[in-house]
Amino acid sequence: MSKYKHGLLLGKFLPPHRGHVYLADFARNFVEQLTIVVGTIPSEPIGGDLRFKWMTELFPECNVVHLDKDLPQEPSEHPDFWKIWQRELLNISPHKPDVVFASETYGHKLSEVLGARFIPVDPDRSIMPVSGTAVRDDPYANWDLIPSNVRSQYYLKRVCVFGPESTGKSTLAKKLANHFETTLVPEYARTYLEQLGNELEFKKLLDIAKGQAASEDALAPRANKVLITDTDPLSTTVWSQFLYQKCDPQLFDLAKSRSYDLYLLTDVDVPWVEDPVRYLPEDRKNFHQLCESTLQNHRRKYVPISGSWELRFQTAVEAIERLFDRGPKNGGQSV
Repeated sequence: MSKYKHGLLLGKFLPPHRGHVYLADFARNFVEQLTIVVGTIPSEPIGGDLRFKWMTELFPECNVVHLDKDLPQEPSEHPDFWKIWQRELLNISPHKPDVVFASETYGHKLSEVLGARFIPVDPDRSIMPVSGTAVRDDPYANWDLIPSNVRSQYYLKRVCVFGPESTGKSTLAKKLANHFETTLVPEYARTYLEQLGNELEFKKLLDIAKGQAASEDALAPRANKVLITDTDPLSTTVWSQFLYQKCDPQLFDLAKSRSYDLYLLTDVDVPWVEDPVRYLPEDRKNFHQLCESTLQNHRRKYVPISGSWELRFQTAVEAIERLFDRGPKNGGQSV
């Protein structure tokens, strides 16, 4: 049995979820060519350009288009509601659709005004019991229903363990990743220096920071609600300033572009442990002060981590759990 040639799927995808993925997969398997129209207006809580990007990533084989005009959203809002939507959809679509797909009741009327056949898909949500409202209201309770690109780019909490050498950063990061059953981004500097020489030369710093960022971006889609990173590019700028009193502009820009929900700033109130890739046994306190001032200057939200190993872990866990509470952001301050 041959497919219909051209199909159309209209949605807000606010945000895209597993129900939308099923709907689009159904549609693209029903027709030869599917156009997905991402309809957005400025007042919606998630930006239209971002939703368009997500749908393009999810369905690269489809013709994904962005209808970002501030159109009426209900027939009661304008006497020519259906004529307006008929005009806009036919203008933005590369082909007049033979078929319109929808899970909502408006699919009947939309198909009629476009002169197409209506194909309903899971209207009672028995196959995919999920809604955009439920995901927006509590994304973490509905985590498994959100595509990985949407999770990693929008909902994922990012926590960076930050501070001087030999303050338990790597151990704490591993324990936190295990506790929250999520992914750990290890310190790339150790990998780089162990393979290419232990001397922390100025010319190596940009590569180290880029490697840290690349590893984080590669691992983020696998994370479970929170991603734990053992240092970040901003930490590399601290090393650059501390050792060389200067910073490569590319390194600075990279660090500035990276966003984290929380930093855990580890204190120096623990014994020094020798290691081939550690450099500053006598300067940890000064380095800690530079770490803290850097976080403050960049307005990064951070929590001081000090005391016994048990207390450090407990403080970190409680700080991360607070990220999932609703409340104002507290950028660049100790909390």
